[in-house]
Amino acid sequence: MSKNWHSLEFGIVWCGLIMSGLLVVSTRVESQDKTELSAAKLPITSENNEYYPGNRAPLLPSPLVKLPTGCIRPEGWLRYQLERMADGFSGRLDEISQWCQFKGSAWSSPTGEGQFGWEELPYWLKGFTDLGYVLADQRIIGDAKKWIDAILASQRTNGYFGPQANYQTPDLWPNMIALYALRTYYEATGDVRILPFMTRYFHWVTTIPVGRFLPDNWQKWRGGDQLDSIYWLYNRTGESWLLGLARTNHEHTADWFGGIPTWHGVNLCQGFREPAQYFMQSHDPQDRKASDRNYDTIMGLYGQVPGGMFGADENCRPGFAGPRQGAETCSMVEFMYSDEMLAAITGETIYADRCEDIAFNSLPASMTPDLEGLHYLTAPNMIQLDRTSKAPLVQNGGDMLSYNPHEYRCCQHNVAFGWPYFAEHLWMATTGNGLAAMLYAPCRVTAKAGNGATVEIEEVTDYPFDEAIDLSFTVSRPERFPLMLRVPGWCEKPKVSVNGTSLEVPGESKGWLVLERKWQSHDRVRLQLPMKVRIRQWAKNRDAVSVYRGPLAYSLEIGERWQRWGGTDRWPAFEVFPTTPWNYGLVLNSQEPEASFTVIKKSGPLASQPFTVENAPVLLHAQGKRIPEWKQEPNGFVGSVPTSETMSEKPTESITLIPMGCARLRISAFPRIE
Repeated sequence: MSKNWHSLEFGIVWCGLIMSGLLVVSTRVESQDKTELSAAKLPITSENNEYYPGNRAPLLPSPLVKLPTGCIRPEGWLRYQLERMADGFSGRLDEISQWCQFKGSAWSSPTGEGQFGWEELPYWLKGFTDLGYVLADQRIIGDAKKWIDAILASQRTNGYFGPQANYQTPDLWPNMIALYALRTYYEATGDVRILPFMTRYFHWVTTIPVGRFLPDNWQKWRGGDQLDSIYWLYNRTGESWLLGLARTNHEHTADWFGGIPTWHGVNLCQGFREPAQYFMQSHDPQDRKASDRNYDTIMGLYGQVPGGMFGADENCRPGFAGPRQGAETCSMVEFMYSDEMLAAITGETIYADRCEDIAFNSLPASMTPDLEGLHYLTAPNMIQLDRTSKAPLVQNGGDMLSYNPHEYRCCQHNVAFGWPYFAEHLWMATTGNGLAAMLYAPCRVTAKAGNGATVEIEEVTDYPFDEAIDLSFTVSRPERFPLMLRVPGWCEKPKVSVNGTSLEVPGESKGWLVLERKWQSHDRVRLQLPMKVRIRQWAKNRDAVSVYRGPLAYSLEIGERWQRWGGTDRWPAFEVFPTTPWNYGLVLNSQEPEASFTVIKKSGPLASQPFTVENAPVLLHAQGKRIPEWKQEPNGFVGSVPTSETMSEKPTESITLIPMGCARLRISAFPRIE
């Protein structure tokens, strides 16, 4: 699409962005090859992007704008995750799940009559559709389009679509999820049916009586998901009545501004951000601050553990806040998307840091290495994944920990969008027609930049296991535009070179590094993010310490014995048992704890699936002692971390730590041996 078409279609009138306490810090250095390097806390929002639709006025300008689905092609280890998803349970869920059968489904019926008409199908379709277009997988695209066409055909004359059973309440929650699949489909294809379809639907939503709009259930707590789609549509059509609906939606969503209205884990991961979403319309910094306050409250009470998540083995519960409390797989992918959304709304890099913490440390262990099974809960400390009920130490009874593609109803369907959405947010468009590397992983991005040149950037990296990120450019014509590179909060002294020439990085480099030059084919940029070992002691769980290097948390290497217990030959279910001791405390140098570790990088290329014990690319060698009194609970659950400064008469041993995401059995919150 041409620049002029976008200017006409989206015609964004920008207003000044005022954020209390958020000032851009920028230092500019110009090298001899006329590359301008600056450091900024936030992207500049005084200009627009002419090619990709960000926020229309009166919404606050978008510091970062999502590129349309299909612009980013994952490569390397990330592509392997997605390809394994395509051939694993997420890509074949219609073979496993009764909720994903096309025939007889209420979602495939023109009248909405049929079975299984609630959240499961749209949960899956949201990720399944995205997976197909991110991979350009024609089988998945074809299967997804079958569902998309059926949903479009189900729209009533009044604008409602979907299962008839949800119409009676009305329950808008399942439709909130389905809209994400329609949005992906539109971004990938430009299908002219989607915008009128969504417009008619939201017109119907405006007719719902006030007393029946977002009543007390999932839709009220998760109303931010509908707000997201209302703004998405407004930014493409400019119809002002949508802003009135957005205001009504905000007013009837649970009061996330006033505090925490629910302690259900998935609700928290989706709901905490809603005030910051509405901030785009209200322009009130207090709305933005409310979401940050919600996050700090949740993590301060229940998230004092490595891996970016918090203990909510259904709900957060007082007294159950240690590293053995798990998080739902649903919670992980929803928390990641909230971070991706907040990064786009604010331009702040801390949200990308948080997203990577979850993606690299918690999400991989929620599934088997071949991505053909998952479990409901994943915890920072878990030493046996069996079928035995862990209640009341875990809130729900029954099997919560074994890997089983046939169970865990909500997570089984919802996990499908985790890696695809992550891949879609690797690169973002910026104001001034630039591009921003928001998350790091091997990929290719193709987008319009500058005065309309087509730019392809190949990103070659073993990040998060390695420090170097190499970018190679192919440009349809030489073009000047800003290139923004995120500096993670854990990185102290990033290094940048262009075409082999090192540039002097400004001292104030937290946030973004901005490179501006006339880019041309064969230009090369190298970003180095030096990774140091660091120790984290948790304010609430003070008995535990954790070890990080760069974005990766580390776990004790524990031998794994996988034992099939059920399922089918094609889709088996497994328990996992330890084959080596796990009850170690760390012996740390009291003056310089980080010096207690030796970094060992394995030679050779990165494995296609690096998130396994065998393929762990970077190891930490350390000293530890076994703690005999640290034992399993009678039901096989890991015991609580012993008190701080534990004494042990056992001999000091050399132990190995591996990245937390490589460890299905893990101890990543350690006692400290005195």
